[in-house]
Amino acid sequence: MSNQRSVKKYKTMNRIVDLFRSDLQSKDYILLYAYNGTGKTRLSMEFKNKGKMIGASNGTGKGDTLYFNAFTEDLFTWDNDLEDDTNRKLCLNKDSKFFNVFDEQIDLENKIRAHLIKYADFDFKIQYEPVKGEEVRTVSFSRNEIYKPNKSFELSTRTVDNIKISRGEENLFIWCTFLAICELAIDRQEGYDWVNYIYIDDPISSLDENNVIAIASDLAILLREAQDNVKVLISTHHGLFFNIMTNELKKHNHKCYFLYKNKHTNEYQLQTTGDTPFFYHVAMLKELHEAAHAIPSKLYTYHFNILRSIMEKTASFFGAEDFSFCMKNIDNEKLFSRALNLMSHGQYSVYEPRKMLADNQKLFKDILDAFLENYPFQLPTLGEAVQPATSTSTQTAPPQEIQS
Repeated sequence: MSNQRSVKKYKTMNRIVDLFRSDLQSKDYILLYAYNGTGKTRLSMEFKNKGKMIGASNGTGKGDTLYFNAFTEDLFTWDNDLEDDTNRKLCLNKDSKFFNVFDEQIDLENKIRAHLIKYADFDFKIQYEPVKGEEVRTVSFSRNEIYKPNKSFELSTRTVDNIKISRGEENLFIWCTFLAICELAIDRQEGYDWVNYIYIDDPISSLDENNVIAIASDLAILLREAQDNVKVLISTHHGLFFNIMTNELKKHNHKCYFLYKNKHTNEYQLQTTGDTPFFYHVAMLKELHEAAHAIPSKLYTYHFNILRSIMEKTASFFGAEDFSFCMKNIDNEKLFSRALNLMSHGQYSVYEPRKMLADNQKLFKDILDAFLENYPFQLPTLGEAVQPATSTSTQTAPPQEIQS
C-alpha cells in the first residue's frame, strides 16, 4: 500500500459534509478520528441538518439521519424525587422523534434488554406517567442484591426498585436504547423507514476500557447487517475504539479519515488514513514539531503541557510510571526532566495563549528533538510540512488548494 495519503483543506464543515455524503454513495461506512475540540459533534449536526434541507427541497419534509451524540444523551433527564427521595426515574423527551414508536414497538424493551444485559447488572421498565401535569414516558431502574434476612448463614436475593444508576450505567442504557432503535432502522420498520444514514459520535464516554472493547465489537456486528439498508458514519476521539472499528470493518466497503483543525488558521484538514489511523498523540506531535521549527517560532507556553502529556502516555505504554522515562540515556537527561516538570505545571490555557520567551523556545525545541530521536514517531503530513532549519530532507509535495 502506498504511504501517500490524500490531504484536503476546508474552511467550513459544510464542505466536509458534502464529501462524506458523496463518499457514502459508494461506501457503506466512514470512520473518522478527531481529538476533542475539533468539532465532531457540530459535524454530526451539520450532517443531520443537510438531510433536513434535502428533505425540504424534495418535498418529503423529512430528515434522513438517525444520530447519536451529546444531544442524544440530553434527551434523557433525571427526576430524582427530591421531596421523598424514593421514586427516582429517567424521563424521555416527549417531543423528540427519536422515541417515535416506543408505544407501537411492544418488543422494544426486550431489544434494549438484549443489549444491556451484556454490559450491566441492572434492569429497567418503560412506562407512561404524569410528571408536573404532563404525560411523560419514564424509565425506572432496579437491581437484584444479595442480603442476609436473619441471623442464619443463609443468603437471599431481593429486588431493589427505583434505584439511581451511575453516570456510566446511564450512558450504557442510552447507548443500548440507541442500538435497539438502530435495529428498527436497519430492518426498515415503520416509524424509522426514513433513516438512510446512521451517524454515531463518541459513544464511549464515561466507559472503562473493557466496555469500550465490548461495545466496539458488538457495534461492528450490528453494522455489518446494515450495509444493504443504511449507510453509517462513526466519529471518535478514542484511539482504542477507532482502532477496533477499523479492524472490524476493514474487510468491508469503508473509508477512514483523520480530521485535524489548525488552531492558527482555523482551517480543517482532512486526511485519508488507509488502514493505519493516526491518533491524538501523533497529531499533537506533528503540531509541536511544526511550531518549534517554524521561523519565527510559533511556540506558546501551553505546549509544555501538551508535550508532557504525550511523554506520560508514551512512558505508560512501556510500563513506566513517570514521563522522565522518555528522557533516559540522552544528553542533559536530568536538566530536561526537571525543566519539563517545572514548565508543565503552569496554568497555561489554549484559549489565552502566551508566547514562549526565546530561551524557553530553545529549551522546548531541544527537549522535543531529543524525545523524537529516542522515539521516532512517523508524523503525518498534514498540508505543507515545516522543515527544521538544519534539515537536508526534501520538501513534501505542496498541499491541495483550500476549498471553501
